[in-house]
Amino acid sequence: MSTPTETELDALGGAIAGEIDGAGSIGALEEIRVSALGKKGRVSLLMKSLGQMSPEERQTMGPALNGLKVRITDLIQGKKDALEAAALDARLETERVDITLPVAPELEGRIHPVSQVTDELVAIFADMGFSLAEGPDIEDDFHNFTALNFPPAHPAREMHDTFFLKQDDAELQAQQKGGRAAANEPPKVLRTHTSPVQIRHMMANKPPIRIIVPGRTYRCDSDQTHTPMFNQIEGLVIDKATHMGHLKGCLIEFIKAFFEIDEINYRFRPHFFPFTEPSAEMDIGYTVDENGEQKIGHGGQFMEILGCGMVHPNVLKNCGLDPDEYQGFAFGLGVDRLAMLKYGIRDLRPFWEADQRWLKHYGFRPLDMPNLAGGLSR
Repeated sequence: MSTPTETELDALGGAIAGEIDGAGSIGALEEIRVSALGKKGRVSLLMKSLGQMSPEERQTMGPALNGLKVRITDLIQGKKDALEAAALDARLETERVDITLPVAPELEGRIHPVSQVTDELVAIFADMGFSLAEGPDIEDDFHNFTALNFPPAHPAREMHDTFFLKQDDAELQAQQKGGRAAANEPPKVLRTHTSPVQIRHMMANKPPIRIIVPGRTYRCDSDQTHTPMFNQIEGLVIDKATHMGHLKGCLIEFIKAFFEIDEINYRFRPHFFPFTEPSAEMDIGYTVDENGEQKIGHGGQFMEILGCGMVHPNVLKNCGLDPDEYQGFAFGLGVDRLAMLKYGIRDLRPFWEADQRWLKHYGFRPLDMPNLAGGLSR
């Protein structure tokens, strides 16, 4: 092979550069690279011919051929980068998602009304400064009854009102080893209310306390308006200055926020609960239209909505708090009943049926998280 001149090298470099510029795909560019820089490529063959040249020719052609190889390599890499970027842009254009369009297919899942209302209650009371507390569903006699000032002969302790759990052999043996009379040890129960969580929290934390306690509760009660398992939420405030006026103001503002109304007609009636003194039930006004639908908040008819009162001094003592120093209030309400009132659900039984048609009608979209700024309900 004769030694090429600089003019011939420039012409070869220009020809290859033109081929590179005209490559329309990564595959075509790869063919040009092989034809130029492969083992039998045009530039590679010229590089192999350096060994046949004289020392003087190598001093001239060596740098020239290396420069040509570097130039072609850079042109190929630049063209490759451009082709890859263009391919990515084209792909992104075809795969573009319009996030303003509704989700397709339509979301099938729905949030159960009980879960929705629980989230609404948590949002309201969190805005008032309450924190969330939870506890076990299986409770002992002390936390469920004794600490809450239930007398030994109270009807709630009877089998017809409470689910008692049978003690197993391991528990009986442990009681006997501990020196306790197994026969006198009260069996555990499925909690009849969420109030045991209040006891646990007061015994583990120093005031000031401001908590809400949502959760499942259990009672031996089953008819058209009651179920053996239902959902409650309770609130507890303990400090040195809280009084009945604070309780009333808290509950009035809660009812307004929950039913999303500006004014309500309400009343507090004296009542009795073992764990509060004084105790009261809160009623709210309502009217019934010509279609039989209830309108909450106004009207001369009243319905009971929740129970409340000032925490009984005996409860404070049982939790290790001095009733001469601390006082507070507590309230409790049924989540299931609130869901029925707010969303016009007339029958309690479908709450526990796996009917997707019912849930699709009364359920809530998963992304519609309740908040006071955007509105609690849909």
